[in-house]
Amino acid sequence: MIGVQWGNASTHTAAEDPVALLANLGVVWEALALPEHPEALALLARPTLDALEQEALLRALDPVFHRLQAERGYRERDLVVLYPEHPDLETLDRRFGGIHRHDDEEVRYIVDGEGVFGFVLDDGRQLELTVEAGDYLHIPAGVENWFRLNGLRRIKAVRYFSARGGWVPVYSDTPQQQFPHA
Repeated sequence: MIGVQWGNASTHTAAEDPVALLANLGVVWEALALPEHPEALALLARPTLDALEQEALLRALDPVFHRLQAERGYRERDLVVLYPEHPDLETLDRRFGGIHRHDDEEVRYIVDGEGVFGFVLDDGRQLELTVEAGDYLHIPAGVENWFRLNGLRRIKAVRYFSARGGWVPVYSDTPQQQFPHA
């Protein structure tokens, strides 16, 4: 984790651990090793990947998938590849930028680039967590959250699914606080 920001209406103390606050929501953040073999490293370094290259990268990341299959029963995974020249970048970035929840858990393994996940805490405060390559997030069903790209505007993330339909965003009426955008 490389950074945490609080919303403009939030007060907090230096003693508050954002990871512990997220754990109260059931959110799990952990660091996972990235593959080190040359083919995977070459794919991670490329800004864009065609379908065959995406499948090759997913295969290189299969040890994580197999672990999650055994632990949580995930059946599918895919790879999201966003980069500054992506033709639908603005639309995709806006799609998950509003506060929403999912009927199923949301699971992301960041393998390249950076992004920002935001969360509404139980007490209504909001915080944003910058994630980077090697970060794994498990967000339980029903937790209000959002995602946006940061100034890097590049991310590769593996999404894991137990059921495809459950991760469709259900948007909330919760007003989103303002955060400085890096």
